[in-house]
Amino acid sequence: MKLVLTGAAGRLGSWLREPLTRLCDELVSTDIADDIGKCYDGERYVKADLASLDDMMAVLEGADQVVHFGAIGDEAPFDTILGPNIIGAYNVWEAAFQNQVRRVVYASSIHAVGMHSRTEFIGTDAPHRPDTFYGLAKCFAEDLASLYWDKRQVESVCMRILSCAQVNNARALGSWLSYDDLIHLVEQSINTPSTGFAVVYGVSNNDRVPVDNARASFLGYRPRDNAEQFASEVLANEPEQDPTSLAHRCQGGPFAAVELGNSGVASMNIVQDARKT
Repeated sequence: MKLVLTGAAGRLGSWLREPLTRLCDELVSTDIADDIGKCYDGERYVKADLASLDDMMAVLEGADQVVHFGAIGDEAPFDTILGPNIIGAYNVWEAAFQNQVRRVVYASSIHAVGMHSRTEFIGTDAPHRPDTFYGLAKCFAEDLASLYWDKRQVESVCMRILSCAQVNNARALGSWLSYDDLIHLVEQSINTPSTGFAVVYGVSNNDRVPVDNARASFLGYRPRDNAEQFASEVLANEPEQDPTSLAHRCQGGPFAAVELGNSGVASMNIVQDARKT
């Protein structure tokens, strides 16, 4: 089997590269970076631009599935989001269709439904309610995935990742996705025999989880890690929350509170712990 990984130079991509080589005969990792360091056995790197259909056609040639993690990973002005996140999504699905790629495993985001309340315990069937242009692009890609399944029989698993980073704030006690559980989720999304168009929340087995994955049970995703192990330390250092703040009320956290076009990541204190080869 040949797999393609987009966004291989990113933090989450760095944690997926080596595990993906164990699932396939050939892994083609792509990004716009000049290189990603030493490749793992069975992996090769191809520099490619998501905004170029020709580039996507070339890297997806002969692929069985594509794991699509490439994008701008933050809120930004619409014109900045448009190329890699929206046109790029179209290029991936269109290249997948033209190359007869069976399935797209897509890094969607909670920000597609980020304006829903954290107390609603929303399921995978919750209507789109984006919190930013970034979240809007995730809505577009999910609808694109649905369309390409209904009309062109390209399967997709859209993984709405909540927060895959070290737990250092109260929100993350519910939204955390550990790297081990991320890898497990991607593996299940690849190995499930038939998915059609599917949506699943990317979140660990947290006591305070704010979303419901019951409708995605068929994927066999059974997360093991629990952010409650960090609760005492996090809550001891957490300032008192304003219950009227959108950042505290909504699923999207800080993204729900920022002005459109402004960074949501800037206030999140994410630890840049990319895996090194």
